[in-house]
Amino acid sequence: MTKPTLPELLHAAVTAVGGTERPGQAAMADAVAEAVDDHSHLLVQAGTGTGKSLGYLVPALAHGERVVVATATLALQRQLVERDLPRTVDALHPLLRRRPQFAMLKGRSNYLCLHRLHEGVPQEEEEGLFDQFEAAAPSSKLGQDLLRMRDWADETETGDRDDLTPGVSDRAWAQISVSSRECLGASKCAYGAECFAEQARERAKLADVVVTNHALLAIDAIEGAPVLPQHEVLVVDEAHELVSRVTGVATGELTPGQVSRAVRRAAKLVNEKAADALLSASEGFERVMELALPGRLEEVPEDLGYALMALRDAARTVISALGSTRDKSVQDEDAVRKQALASVETIHGVAERITQGSEYDVVWYERHDRFGASVRVAPLSVSGLLREKLFADRSVVLTSATLKLGGDFNGVGASLGLAPEGTAGDDIPQWKGLDVGSPFDYPKQGILYVARHLATPGREGSRTDMLDELAELVEAAGGRTLGLFSSMRAAQAAAEDLRSRLERPILLQGEETLGELIKNFSASPETCLFGTLSLWQGVDVPGASCQLVVMDRIPFPRPDDPLMSARQKAVEEAGGNGFMAVAATHAALLMAQGAGRLVRATGDKGVVAVLDPRLANARYGSYLRASLPDFWYTTDGDQARRSLSAIDAAAKAEEG
Repeated sequence: MTKPTLPELLHAAVTAVGGTERPGQAAMADAVAEAVDDHSHLLVQAGTGTGKSLGYLVPALAHGERVVVATATLALQRQLVERDLPRTVDALHPLLRRRPQFAMLKGRSNYLCLHRLHEGVPQEEEEGLFDQFEAAAPSSKLGQDLLRMRDWADETETGDRDDLTPGVSDRAWAQISVSSRECLGASKCAYGAECFAEQARERAKLADVVVTNHALLAIDAIEGAPVLPQHEVLVVDEAHELVSRVTGVATGELTPGQVSRAVRRAAKLVNEKAADALLSASEGFERVMELALPGRLEEVPEDLGYALMALRDAARTVISALGSTRDKSVQDEDAVRKQALASVETIHGVAERITQGSEYDVVWYERHDRFGASVRVAPLSVSGLLREKLFADRSVVLTSATLKLGGDFNGVGASLGLAPEGTAGDDIPQWKGLDVGSPFDYPKQGILYVARHLATPGREGSRTDMLDELAELVEAAGGRTLGLFSSMRAAQAAAEDLRSRLERPILLQGEETLGELIKNFSASPETCLFGTLSLWQGVDVPGASCQLVVMDRIPFPRPDDPLMSARQKAVEEAGGNGFMAVAATHAALLMAQGAGRLVRATGDKGVVAVLDPRLANARYGSYLRASLPDFWYTTDGDQARRSLSAIDAAAKAEEG
C-alpha cells in the first residue's frame, strides 16, 4: 500500500470533524510537515476559522514522532482532547494503519489529591479543626463544595479539577489538592497507587500526542526536573500568550501572610531556637512591608535587604532542621512536614533571589486592597530562557491568529529569543514566518472606525466625549456591543453612564461569572457586555449578538507597571526603541486579539470602533493598524453609525 499523501490525510480529517477544507489550512499543514522534517521552527499566523488545530495535528500525527501541544486556554485543551483528536485519529487510522494515542497532562495542583481528601489538610493553629470537612459548616458555601467534592472523588476517573462541574473556588480546591513541592511522592504515599496526577503522567508517557498548558511547559523548561515526556515536536497554540505565561511561572512573591503561615507550619516540627529565629525574621519582614509603597525598586532598600537576609538565613536553618527531626505526636507527620518544607523553601528561594540582586531581575512592591503589600521579583526578559530551553532539542511550531505585528513576525520572534528571520549562524535557531491568512473577507465583513475627533485620553478623569460617542454607537447598533476597556474602572464608569441613558441591558464583568455573562450576551441581541482584559481574548460569539466591538483606548501598559517599564528601559539602554519594542507591541497584540472578537464566522458583519484618536493621528498608529485585520477603514462617525443601523436592520429582519 502506498503511503498516503498529506492532502489525502487532511481531507479525511476535515471530513471527520465536519469542517470545510481551506487553502490556508493546507498551506499551514505543508509548512508544519516541512518544519518537522527539517528539524526547524515555524511561526504561523492563522486567522480565526482557518482550522489551525487540524493544520498542525494532521502533519504531526503523520510524521509519527511524539508531539506535545501546549495551549493557553482550557477551552482549546478541551476541544483538542474531546473533539479534534478522537475524530482525527479515527479518520486517519485506515490511512496510517496505526492509531496514535493521546493524553492530557497538567500541573499536579490541578488534580484531586486522595491523601489530602482522606487525611485532611495539615492543621494550622488558627484555622480550625484538622478535618476540613468537619471544620466547614455544611450550610456554608465552602462546606457544601467540600461535601460535593468528596462525592465527586468516588466517581471521577481523572480527578481533574476542570471535570468538576459546576466548578469550585480556589479556596475550596486548595483543601483537596497539593503542589508538586507538597506532594509526598507516590512511593511514600498511602494512596500512591491510585494517585490521579501519577496516572495522568503514566498516560502521557505512553501517548503519541500530549496536550498540556503553557504553564506546565514553562515549569518543565525552568525547573530542570522534566515533567513532560521526551518529545521531538512541540506545538505552541495560542502562542501570543506564551511570554506572559512563562513570565508568570518565573515570578516570585513574598507576603507577610504567606511568611507567617510558613512559621506556623514549621514551628511544631523544629527545635525552639530555629522556630524563634524564623518567627523573629517574619516579624521584621512584616514591619518593613507595612511601610511599603507600590513601585519598582531599582535597588533593594537597606531595611528590606536586612529583613530578607534574616528570612533567608532563618529559612535555611529551618529547612536543615526539618530534615533531621521527627515528632511522632504530630498526626500524619510526613504530610505536615512536606507542607511546612514546601512553604519554607519557597520563602528561602524568593528571599535569596532578591538579596542576590541579579541584573536580569526586576523587583517591586505591590499593594492589594484585600491582601496588603507584597514584594515581587520577575525576569527582565524570558527570551534567553526560551531560546535555550524551547528551541534546542526539538522542532517547534508556534501558531496563533495574532503573531504578525506591524507587518512582520520579528517583534514576536524577538520576545521568544529568536534572531530576525533569515539570520544565519551555528547557534542561532532557524525559523520561518508564514501568514496563511483568513477564510473571512475582512474588507467586506468589517469596518475599522477610529473616532479621530475625540480628545486624547488622559491618565485619569472622565471622558464625557467618549461616553457620548459610545452611547450613539450602541444605539445605532441596537445593542449587540462588546465593550473592551483598558481598566475595570473605565468599564464600570461606562456601564453606569449608559445604564442611565439607554433602555438596554448592559452586562458588566465581575457582576456574574464570565461564562454566565457570555451566555447571556449571546442569547439576547439587544444586550451589551462591558469588561476588561479577559474579554479582549476569551470571547467567541459568532452571529448577530456581537456586531460592534468598542475599544475605549489603545491598551498600552500602565506607565507605572514595574516590569513593562523596566523592559522598555532595558531596550533603550541597548540602543533600541523601548516604546515600540515593549509598549506598542503589547498594545498591538491586545488590539489584534480584541478586533478578532468581531468576525467569528463567514456571515458575520460589523464595526470595530476605537475611541482613541491616537490610532489615526500618532506616528505609531500605522504600526498598530497594520497589526489588525484588514477591515475597511474610516474616521467618519456618521458612516460608522449608518453602517451599524443597516447591519442591525438586516439582523432584525432575519431574526423576525
